[in-house]
Amino acid sequence: MANSKIIIFDCDSTLSSIEGIDELARTAGDDVSQQIVQMTNEAMGGKIPIESVFAKRLEIIKPSRDAVAKTGELYVQMVEPNAKQVIATLKQKGWTPFILSAGYVQAIAPLAKYLGVESSIEAVELFFNEDGSYRDFDRDYPTTRNGGKLEVVEKLRHKFTPEKIIMVGDGVSDLETKPGVDIFVGFGGYAVREKVQAEASCYIYDFNELLSALLNYGMI
Repeated sequence: MANSKIIIFDCDSTLSSIEGIDELARTAGDDVSQQIVQMTNEAMGGKIPIESVFAKRLEIIKPSRDAVAKTGELYVQMVEPNAKQVIATLKQKGWTPFILSAGYVQAIAPLAKYLGVESSIEAVELFFNEDGSYRDFDRDYPTTRNGGKLEVVEKLRHKFTPEKIIMVGDGVSDLETKPGVDIFVGFGGYAVREKVQAEASCYIYDFNELLSALLNYGMI
């Protein structure tokens, strides 16, 4: 992939309208759901560090393998309407797409396959017991902590030596990649985070706007 161009997408509230962890929380009842949604919003808005809630949310919910699979189906059902076509167009123009998420590999995989990005998922692996009950997660994976997405971006830059790297996302954890990418595109189609809106290289509300934005930067 030397001398190629890489475009990296966040998953939750970007490629799909849902937050996967919030959907998993719904399976544990209303009280748990409200608690998890609040924790997610605070982390995505930069009010609290991701690592302070990452393990805690999973320990509260204890998502089963089946629940994670159903969330994967929901990602596809709630996909950003223009994402598939935009990604296909970018691939035709020489861009290699990746998904970079603090979500879970097993849940994101169906969406990645639908979008044609199945071989390029950077996310957290979940571990289950033989009966399908929740056991643990990959505690060493970078996106379980603040600054982790930048670590992954730097790893991709070192591995593939691309001409350009672009990041597209809605959250503060996505914004943290800005020092390591050529353009950071903030996305507000589902959730507008004030800090992201203020500090993004450019800000869009629809994936169709992405191609125009990249054209303005001379990227396509």
